[in-house]
Amino acid sequence: MRRRDVLGIGLALLLGGGLLYGLLLWAGLDTGAAQQASSVVFLLGCLGWTVGYLKRVLSREMTLKAQWATFERQQIQEKLHSLSPEEWQALQAELASETEEEAEGGLTEQGKC
Repeated sequence: MRRRDVLGIGLALLLGGGLLYGLLLWAGLDTGAAQQASSVVFLLGCLGWTVGYLKRVLSREMTLKAQWATFERQQIQEKLHSLSPEEWQALQAELASETEEEAEGGLTEQGKC
């Protein structure tokens, strides 16, 4: 999140709270009730954001982690596209041999049990 985004969110919260307070006063609530109601709305919003944040942390769905995974996929894709046809065939042959070795290794390990 950029500094500009943080300032925008802070300004929106400040103006939104003031607007809610003004609307509650206009609706006929006394000053104390309007302050209390706008504070409760702000508190519930903060608690909702915190619960959402904790959910993302515990489920490991953080924005930076997702961005990093996307970046890595793009880098691999670019490297694959930059390979010459000969390099591409060599890579495919290497992967095929590794797959065969893993399959053979799995069979011998299963036979030992």
